[in-house]
Amino acid sequence: MKCFSEWNINRKLSSLTVDNCSCNDAIIGILKDRLDMRALPLGGKFFHMRCCAHILNIIVKDGLEVIESSIEKVRDSVAYWRATPKREETFREACDSLSVPYSKKLKLDCKTRWNSTFLMLETALLYREVFPKLAKRDSSYKSLPTDEEWEKAKDICGRLQIFYDVTQLFSGTSFPTANIYFPKVFQIRLALSRWIHDPNAIIRAMAQKMLDKFLKYWDVIHRILGVGCVLDPRFKLKMVEVCYGSIFDFDIDDKVDMIKDICYALFHEYEEKYKHLKASIPSSSGDSTRTSFGASGSSGGVSYTQDIFEIYYTLLERDPQLPQKSELDFYLEEAVIPRTDNFDILVHWKAATRYPILALMARDIYAIPVSTVASESVFSTGGRFISPHRNRLHPKTLEALMCARDWLWSTVKSVSEGIFFDSF
Repeated sequence: MKCFSEWNINRKLSSLTVDNCSCNDAIIGILKDRLDMRALPLGGKFFHMRCCAHILNIIVKDGLEVIESSIEKVRDSVAYWRATPKREETFREACDSLSVPYSKKLKLDCKTRWNSTFLMLETALLYREVFPKLAKRDSSYKSLPTDEEWEKAKDICGRLQIFYDVTQLFSGTSFPTANIYFPKVFQIRLALSRWIHDPNAIIRAMAQKMLDKFLKYWDVIHRILGVGCVLDPRFKLKMVEVCYGSIFDFDIDDKVDMIKDICYALFHEYEEKYKHLKASIPSSSGDSTRTSFGASGSSGGVSYTQDIFEIYYTLLERDPQLPQKSELDFYLEEAVIPRTDNFDILVHWKAATRYPILALMARDIYAIPVSTVASESVFSTGGRFISPHRNRLHPKTLEALMCARDWLWSTVKSVSEGIFFDSF
């Protein structure tokens, strides 16, 4: 609260995105008691946002427990052949002798980050036939996975690709994420529903554990981000209908109406707050209403000397028979815009002069990060440089390595994120 006050943002907050742990739940409750709830959207109803990347991490970690022993063997194998430069050279020579392209260096995962486990499995599977040969050459290597364990790793790895892609998207830093949350999460939900009926018992067991965890967190985070989907002119309510229709067989209209009601509640709140803004959208003509004027040439006390436009607008304001449509009504009635390359939703709403209130809503909704991973990863980078096998680097050397890596890869990362997002 001291920081909020110092930076003068205590009355400018819309939400706070944190990961899923009990201490964060507690601190959100304390902050709500000290913040002015009237300054928060919908009275702070959606102030607490849970990190979607952490939720995906929890879901996948539960699923990976099904083949934990197999993963452990792969992890030990990768650690063994990455331990020293000499072993790495031996591994490369074994690849050459078997005509296996050495396209990727073996990756060692971090146990608390499932996406690094996925990358480790994906890379190790490229060299599946190399490890048995190395086991024959080096008697010290004792963690060779069996064929059955390799098959388990292959099956699971293939299913985890969708989680990895979505995590990469949610962790992006060069584009907003609140508008893409809704369809991507439903894509995961749809995949889990299909895996429940997979003929492979291991996949079914994994899917069931994942689905149970998914349902635990689903209801508490999806509603306000459904508004973000509606405010994307490529999607609007049609995407919400498609998402719900792909999963549920009943109460689809009620679920869509729930998101729609939140949109209107939020819109009316912004409309009241920014009532001085006038939208340049066409007003509804409504039903024509005939007004009778008395002998004095006036109606309701309107004098002859008044301007005709003043008379018209006075009657328009007080006549209940002239229905008025809101910005949100016109926006939802318009057709969705066609899918285009390099669509920038922030530029779109910045130029949306016809919908000034909705533009303000979009500004605040799209400021909500659906993940804390991008900022959090800054503090977990050290583990990639300091490992049990490389732990005596000089502090200045470590600093140089971390900074150089960040500077050299920043441009590449920005380009790859842009390509990934454009493909969506």
